[in-house]
Amino acid sequence: MPQMTAREKKTGRIPYIPIAYKLMLSYMIFIIVLVSINGYVSHLIYDSSMRKQTKMNIQGTLQQVRDNVNYKTSDLLRISSLLYNDYYFISSIKQEKLTTGDKLLRMEQTVVPKLESAVKAIGFSQRMSIYFLNESILEIYQFRPDIVTDPDDQTYDIYHLKRIKEKLWYKELPEEVYGETVVWRQIEEDAEQGRISLIRRIIDTSNPVQLKEIGVMRFSVRLDDLFESVDYSILGEGSSIKVYDRLGKPLFVSNSLEAAEGLESKDKEAENARYLTIEEQLSGPNWTIKANVPLTLLHKEAQKVKSFIIGVCVLCFILFMFAGVFISRYFAKRITKFVSVLNAFRNGDLHKRIMYRGKDEFSQIATALNGMGEDVEALIQKVYITQLEKKEAELEMLQLQINPHFLYNTLSSINQLAKFGENDKLQKMVVQLAKFYRLTLNSGRTLIPVSSEVEQSNAYLDIQKVKYGERMEVTYDIDVAIWPYETIKLILQPFIENVLKHAWCGDRIHLRISAKLIDECIQYSIIDDGIGMTQSRIAEIVDWSNESETGHGIRNIDQRIKLQYGDAYGVTIYSRLGIGTTVQIVIPARKRKIAAKAVLP
Repeated sequence: MPQMTAREKKTGRIPYIPIAYKLMLSYMIFIIVLVSINGYVSHLIYDSSMRKQTKMNIQGTLQQVRDNVNYKTSDLLRISSLLYNDYYFISSIKQEKLTTGDKLLRMEQTVVPKLESAVKAIGFSQRMSIYFLNESILEIYQFRPDIVTDPDDQTYDIYHLKRIKEKLWYKELPEEVYGETVVWRQIEEDAEQGRISLIRRIIDTSNPVQLKEIGVMRFSVRLDDLFESVDYSILGEGSSIKVYDRLGKPLFVSNSLEAAEGLESKDKEAENARYLTIEEQLSGPNWTIKANVPLTLLHKEAQKVKSFIIGVCVLCFILFMFAGVFISRYFAKRITKFVSVLNAFRNGDLHKRIMYRGKDEFSQIATALNGMGEDVEALIQKVYITQLEKKEAELEMLQLQINPHFLYNTLSSINQLAKFGENDKLQKMVVQLAKFYRLTLNSGRTLIPVSSEVEQSNAYLDIQKVKYGERMEVTYDIDVAIWPYETIKLILQPFIENVLKHAWCGDRIHLRISAKLIDECIQYSIIDDGIGMTQSRIAEIVDWSNESETGHGIRNIDQRIKLQYGDAYGVTIYSRLGIGTTVQIVIPARKRKIAAKAVLP
């Protein structure tokens, strides 16, 4: 890109920027904005969709956990309902007045088989304790706290109800609603051993008006068995799953060490900021399963998606950049062609043209620009020829103004010689006059060889020598290096004539005529030792606005030179009173065409 110049820095102007850079810059801004917005919107949409999908997945997983726990609690409730609704079983345990044999028979044929069947019908380890109001039923103890039993053992124990009459958990049992009152609670050794019990009364329904409690069932199961499916690992590292009872007290917790520390050290608001929380309600026991999934898991997935989207955006940006470079170069090349042609036109080269194929707008512009170049070139050529003809006419007019003036003076001199009968001088002056006009006419050409101009001035001086004789002395200082060059004709004679007419100091005058090649210019000098001039007189002579006859011939020559060669060239006068005057005429050193051809190999 072009560097800013000192002038542009000073003025504060914006430097020139090529069209290719402008196209590329605008295209880059457009692509960056478009790709950035597209990537940002895509990321937001995907992130929202992913969060929603993740939440749905976790919700589905938690529902499976809920269903598994519901299945096990329902299984226990189903077994308890078998005993609760078994009319034969309830009738048998109400009987009190039995013989010892009948009591044993009842235990062997009714109570024990029913309890064994109920215990074995449950698909996981449990301890069943039955408390009968009827004390005629024998107590059976299969579980002993001091003996470690197999965790897979399924035992049952028979107690009399009086053993629990004073216990708090029994007293806190809610009022019986037939077929509905079921209590899940950690009682006695349950909390220490990580167990929970299903508690349900056994009701005598023989009198529907007044239900009578004849026993209590207690099924104690391990929390690990009941909540076997409650495993934080199914949700991911750092997650946690908790089961809360109806009072909001945690029954079971499954979490990693990281999740446990995070949940314990943070308050509710901080927990919501770090975790995605999902809850499911257990219909039977009225428990709540609550899952906490760390948002970092979602962020990791979002980061993967973000990296993928950024990669796609970078790839699209690179591809679009290559496309932008190609497109900008495609248009910039064509525009550069137009600019180069216009610059050539501005610099005067009207011959340059645009070669363009196609039928698009560029082709139309190229055709119009080529046509404009041709039209402008033709117009300039026409104007140039007109101006050239005008200049030549002006030069001819100025020339015609000089010749009559000189002829008048010379004829006056011839008249004087004839009057005094000086025939020899008269003859010599007429011969020199003929020679002068032969050189002056020069087949009508304005430009003549420098040698011809010097010879013409010498012919004029020969005419004047006839008139002035020894009173006029002439010295020539001609550099032979100027002979191959050409000059405007009749530019020395008017100044020589002006010296002889106005510069006499006494009865004698000396002229020195010099012609030299200096810095690719030809410098003529006409030097005299006459009376000289003041600076105001010189200013009056060279003043173009002065319409008087004073200095008319000098201004005439100066104007002819400037018309032919330009304002850089012309006439300069130096003079001092009592010392003399020097007139310098400067024109460019241009070789004659014939001489130029002669030096070619």
